[in-house]
Amino acid sequence: MLSSYLLSLREGIEAALIIGILLGAVRLIKRPDLVPAIWLGTLSAVVLSILSAVLLTLLGLELEGAAEAIFEGFTMLTAAALLTWMIFWMSGHARTLKTTLEADIHRASHFGKRAIFFVAFIAVLREGIELALFLTASAFVAGFVQTLLGASLGLGTAILLGWSLFASTVRLDLRRFFQVTGVLLIFFAAGLFAHGVHEFIEVGWLPAIVENVWDISFILSKESVAGQLMSALFGYNPSPDLTEVIAYIAYFVAIGLGLQRASQKTEKIARAGA
Repeated sequence: MLSSYLLSLREGIEAALIIGILLGAVRLIKRPDLVPAIWLGTLSAVVLSILSAVLLTLLGLELEGAAEAIFEGFTMLTAAALLTWMIFWMSGHARTLKTTLEADIHRASHFGKRAIFFVAFIAVLREGIELALFLTASAFVAGFVQTLLGASLGLGTAILLGWSLFASTVRLDLRRFFQVTGVLLIFFAAGLFAHGVHEFIEVGWLPAIVENVWDISFILSKESVAGQLMSALFGYNPSPDLTEVIAYIAYFVAIGLGLQRASQKTEKIARAGA
């Protein structure tokens, strides 16, 4: 439940910021008549995202045996890839997000309400589809009910925080918020990646190399409450195969090198612009 809560909270905050920026941009150009188009685009994106999450989950629940394992494996690997992309995208575009969205609204305002609708729709849909895929992958690990509860609480918290931010009653350190959740998302993505690899080992698509490299079930069983939480959050497996261990470590090495390279690139751009 905690993983779906944090994922929904982060995506919800991002969506709230996007909506707020779009509404603010409309006010700046003094076009209050475009506000309904923003809300309609937002609502349409939310509905489509919910339908996508329901359909993906139902499809996964309908499958059995090897087909189920393959579907879950692809879903988890795709979710891990999207999470990784989101982390890199936010680290490189967080500073220019507001300017970019305001420019999009300004250009779209010349083409009327339909163009404004699509700006809001596409911006919010990106967050919604990402979340739908994350929650589907989470449901395979933590269970449908726990995932739904966590997502509901996370989105509810995001709505309250978003409203409070724009009502100026709460000052949230967004930079620190995205830094902390970004670190947690890296662990979530690593867990999803390891889970996906495990599913492919089960269907014989990948070799186990060495089965049960270690077994610490006597210390922390996967069936225990703590074990289930660790499994849902970080892909914990008390008796992993060597391929899973290699995949888990390789993910951290790859994202560490990628973030280091992205940081160096950002510093170079900052120096060039100084």
